[in-house]
Parts: sequence; C-alpha cells; structure tokens
Amino acid sequence: MHTQRTGHRTPSPQPPSTGGALSGEPEKTASRAPRGPRPAASEPSRRRLTATVACCALAVLALAGLSLCVGAGEVGAGGVVDYVLNRGGARSDARLALVVGDLRLPRTFTALLVGAALGVAGCLLQAVTRNPLAETGLLGVNAGASLGVVAGIALLGLDSGFAYLACAFTGAVVASGLVLLIAGGRGGGSPMRLVLAGSALGATFGGLTSVIVVNSAETYDRFRFWVLGSLAGVQGFGALERLFPVLAVGFLVALLVARPLSALALGDDLARSLGHRPPVIRTVVAAGVTLLTAAAVALAGPISFLGLLAGFVARALAGTRLAVRLLLAGLIGAGVLMVSDVAARVISRPFEAPVSVIVALIGAPVLIAIVRSKQLATMGMTEPAAEETHRGARRSRPLRPRLPRRAARPGRTRPADTFVVRRGPLSLLVPRRALLVSLLLAALLLVAVTLSAYAGQSDLSVGRTFRAVFGYGDHFDVLLVQKFRLGRIVAGLAAGAALGLAGCLTQTLARNRLATPELLGVNDGATAAVLLSVTFSATGTFGAWWAGPVGAIVAALVVTVVSGGLGQRGYRVLVVGLAMSALASAATQVVLSRRSLNSAGSLYIWTSGSLNGRSYAVAVPVLIGLAVLVPLALAVARHLGILRFDDATAASLGSGPGRTRAVCLLLAVALAGLAVGVSGPVGFVALASPVIASRLSGPLRVPLMSSMLTGATLVVAADTLGRIAFSGSELPVGVVTTVLGGPFLLWVLLGRSAATRV
Repeated sequence: MHTQRTGHRTPSPQPPSTGGALSGEPEKTASRAPRGPRPAASEPSRRRLTATVACCALAVLALAGLSLCVGAGEVGAGGVVDYVLNRGGARSDARLALVVGDLRLPRTFTALLVGAALGVAGCLLQAVTRNPLAETGLLGVNAGASLGVVAGIALLGLDSGFAYLACAFTGAVVASGLVLLIAGGRGGGSPMRLVLAGSALGATFGGLTSVIVVNSAETYDRFRFWVLGSLAGVQGFGALERLFPVLAVGFLVALLVARPLSALALGDDLARSLGHRPPVIRTVVAAGVTLLTAAAVALAGPISFLGLLAGFVARALAGTRLAVRLLLAGLIGAGVLMVSDVAARVISRPFEAPVSVIVALIGAPVLIAIVRSKQLATMGMTEPAAEETHRGARRSRPLRPRLPRRAARPGRTRPADTFVVRRGPLSLLVPRRALLVSLLLAALLLVAVTLSAYAGQSDLSVGRTFRAVFGYGDHFDVLLVQKFRLGRIVAGLAAGAALGLAGCLTQTLARNRLATPELLGVNDGATAAVLLSVTFSATGTFGAWWAGPVGAIVAALVVTVVSGGLGQRGYRVLVVGLAMSALASAATQVVLSRRSLNSAGSLYIWTSGSLNGRSYAVAVPVLIGLAVLVPLALAVARHLGILRFDDATAASLGSGPGRTRAVCLLLAVALAGLAVGVSGPVGFVALASPVIASRLSGPLRVPLMSSMLTGATLVVAADTLGRIAFSGSELPVGVVTTVLGGPFLLWVLLGRSAATRV
C-alpha cells in the first residue's frame, strides 16, 4: 500500500505470488532491495556451539556402537569387540565374520554415510533456496531414482540389488540434471526456478512411475518394498565402495561452498560485490546435493523427511552459521538414521520395520516441538504476514483523515468492465470478463462431458451415445452409458469442482500460487482414513467415501491444534502439516506393503487418484455437500477478496481477517476431503485450476466459479484420456493429471509472462 501526505489512494489487490513461505524466496518490491536473513534474536555462543557439536559427535559414536551390537544374530557387545580387536583370532570365526564383518559393520557404515549425506544435502538445499522447509526430494532426485528402478524392473527385467543401485543412481542423476538444465535458463538458476523445476519434474517422473506400476503387478510387487527405504539389503562393502567416491565429492563440494553460500544469503547484489557469482554458486550447490542424495537413495532407497529434519534441527541449534549447520546436519542425519535402523531391527522381530516410518515417527515430534518453542523466532521464521500487517498499519497511520462525505459520492459509480442486473429492489454487479470466462469454461465442460460419454473401449457412435443418455436404443448401450459412464462423469464433475474451489480458497488465503490443501495434510489424512475404513470394514475400497472428508477434517484440526492455531500463513502450520503428512504417508506405504498383492494393487490405484467404479451412489452425497458448501464459499467471496490486502487494510474495510480465514480454511478442507473421498488424491488439479482461472478472469477478483468449472473440466478430460490412452488398460485420473501437471507448472510459473511477476 502506498501513502501520500496530500491524499489517499486505495490499494489494489495483488495477484497471488509464488514467493513467501512456500517458495523459499522472499517477496520483493521494486523500491526495496532484497534483504538478507533477519538477524537472529539470540545467536548461540562459540562455546555453546562447540559443546553442541561435541555432544552430537559422541552420540553418533555411541549409536554406531549400539548398531554393531544389536541384530537378529545372537552376537552381543563382547563378540563385536573381540572381532574388531581380533582377540583370540575372532576374525577367523565364520559366524562372527558373517554377522559382524559382512552384515553389521557394512550396515552401520552405510547408515552413517547415508544419514550424513542426506543431512548435509538438506542443509545445503535449505540454504540455497532460502527456505527452512526445503527437503532433498526438491530437485526431483527421489522421483528420478524411483522411475529408474521401476523402468529397470519392468523394461529390462532386472531383479538384483546391484541392478537396483545402478538404476536408482542413474535415474537420480538424470532427473537432477534436467532440473539444473531447466533452472539454469532465464533467471540464472534462481532459488525460485530450482524449486519450481524440481517440483514439476518430480511430479512428472512420479506420474510416469505410476504409469508403469499400474500396468505391471510384478513390478509393483517389487517396487512397493523398495520405496519404503531400508538398510536390510546391505551385505558387504561392495555397494558402499562403488559409491564412496561420489559421496566424497559431494561432501567436498559442501565444504567448499560454505563460505560463498553464506555470502549469498545476504542477497545476490551484495554477494556479487564480494566477488561471488550467484548463478555459479547455486549450480555447484545443486550438483553437490544431487551427488549426495543420488548416492544415498541408491544405497538405502528413498528415505524422505530426513534431510528436512536434519537441516531444520541444525538451524535451530546453530542459527545462521552455515559451516556449523552443515556439520551438525551431517551428525544429526547420521544419528537419526542409525537409531531408526536399530529400532527397525528390534520393533517387529524377526521381521524389520521400514526405516522411513521410524524416521517419520522420530522426526515429526521433534519438528513439532521446535515450532512450538521459542526457537522459531531465533531461526528467523516469524510470521511474515504478521510483519506485513504491522508494516501496513504503520504506513496507514497518515491515512486517518478521510475525504468529506460528499467527495466520496463518485465512488458509487460502478467499476469498469461490469454491468448491473436489477430485479425489483435487488441488484447484482456482474463483471463482464468473469461472466464471459465462466460461459466459455461451461461450454468446454459440456464438450468434455460429451467426449467422456462417447469415448471408451467399446465401439459406440455419437448418435448411439446420445440416444443411450436419454434411455433409448440397445439395452447394452443404455446400461453402459447410464450406469457406468454417466455415474463416473458425475463423480468426476463433483470431485473436480471441489478440488478447484478448495485450491482457490487455499491460494487466496496463503497469497501464494503454489498453495494447496495438501499443506495441512488433508490428502494424506483423508487417504489414511479411507484405508483404515477399508481395513476394518467389508464395504470394499469404494464403499468408504465418507471417510475422506472425515479424515481430512481430523487431519486439519490436528495440525491446527498442534501448531497452536492458524496464525497468519506462517511456518508453524506448514511445519506441522509436513510432519503429519510424513507420518500419514509412511503409514499408508506400510499398509500397502503388508496387504496381499491384489488388494495392495487396487488400493495403490485408488491412492493415485481414480474414478474407476464410481457411480451415482458416491456422486450424489458429494453433490449434496457441494450444494451446501459452494453457497457458503460464494457468500464469503467478498471478504476473501479483501483478505488479499494485508490484515490492517482488511480490518479497516470492515472484514474480520481471523474469522474469514478460519471459515475459508474449513471450507477448503471439507471440499478437499469430499474430493478425496470420491476419487482419491488427484494431484495438480487444486493447484492448476485457480491459476488457469485467474489468468482468464483477471487478477483483481477471486475466481471461485471459474476455478470450479476449470477443475471439473480438467478431471473429466483427464479421466477420458486415461480410459483411451492404452488399449486394454486404464490409467487412473490422478496419474494423468500428475504427468501433465509438471509441464503445466513449468509453463505457467517459469514462462516469460510469469517471470515478469515473480
């Protein structure tokens, strides 16, 4: 908001940006240079840091000793010491050589190096993107490794541990290389471009992985165990010896870039004045992160959440001192992975629990404890919107004098590009552009519905399809169209409209075009609830649609309560949401790995987002829910538009920001839960629909109706494409939207027109 001493100018709302808490790059204005990191409230002293590093190092050594002494074999601490020191010729004992030399020692060293690699990589990525919530999968490494393994199994017929290692490493390096190639264009490899390119390509690779998996039960049977992440397959030092040079180069890069990266945190201009080249620094850091993460994924599988946890905790302990943070992140990552590996061996003997689940169980409470403590302020992670509110309040003080009442009369003239519809004492102001866009989208939706009713594996002509819609023609045609296709289309319309509206509400609340209801763990909570309802009931996968909204609301309430309230789009809700999502996602993967292949395959398709088997029985209750929630969303649309200003301006215009934010958040969660209950977690629709609608309708209004129509069109069109893409098989709608959503994200957010607004 701009102020002038001689008058008053009403601020105009800005379109949602890609900066802020989610993107990792601070929002900038043309009149203010990029600011460096905010000074911490209380930086730890050198003596305290030394003591912290020493304690972490001792803890890692103790955990390494514990890892050597615990296992399925009956070899205790005495036998391990005898073997290590070769007392009494213990190394000639075949049993000790097998248990300690071939199993426990390689496994312990692998856990140490993999944990340290993920911790250092997470810390580097958080520093280079200026985002304390960045994690090692951000560059598409995990998705590339998964695609490499799946392609090796399905296309090359590989089934050995070394083959998985080679495929995972190759896929990870290729994925990260493509991210660097895309992000290194216009913008010089900025943090924003790295984040968006990694997210987009990671989603696309994940969709391609699902395309292969859903068409091959054998491939899925092998993949569902590898994707959990485990050190159980480590036997001998062969794999570690092959990838140790890669890890060494990655650690060396981390050591060399610590000083330039610290300068980069002060801002690109200041870093250049100190003799550094920001694009080169970011490229080198991304290459180092790729080497560390690719080697770690190849050795132990995709262990998510560990890089975020280690970097986050190191930042809480060391403040802004990057060199110390890197050291602490490596120690913390190694310690957490070793204690998780030890716990995985003893929790469910004689079997082993997945390491990723143990990491999530350990890491989630730690992150939640940090964000609920006063450490959040010392990390420079204060509520950005709160600061914006205070700045807006300070700047708005000179605006207290108001214009005379008569002078305000001209404000009653209707805005440009609008017309008034009157009916007796009632009148409605209708924006022309928004109306035309809504009519255009409605026409496109009608075309998509027509094509969906016509397209399929059966040979139905357009005329036979239309006659069957109205109940005429062959009995088989009527049964196929009315019972199967139309019910599925209605379910897709309901799910798409709910996702589009939920995404629009969330992005407007967060003032961020990358925000989706998934940030609050809605998708993972709803998915976990549906899986639980399937497990404990006999209704089948598609009979428990009601569990979706229940799980979504419960997840959102848990995140809100644990984080201490909604706040103002700050980091507390984001961190708790990420932690809860990690727990729910890990639990979902465990459930899928413990079920029979047929049951797990069906549930995997549903968790990818699918409309297969959906009918009016599911669509009608969701339509009733939409009939209740959509009018409520339209009723708060005016207040939602005002909320796009800062809170001080919104309050001065008569809107209650806190109340509006809470109502809109509940509406978004309920809508997303309904959609998940119908079709499973369909990706990218909640993100893409508001972006497309905003571009068509203009940035000055909240495009609620346009977002609903766009979401419905996208889901129906994607479901149609999934049904006809491959003869004899069907792709889930969520797989189609994910594969196509990555290039869309790149086009919208990295294109020429978007670059001018970022």
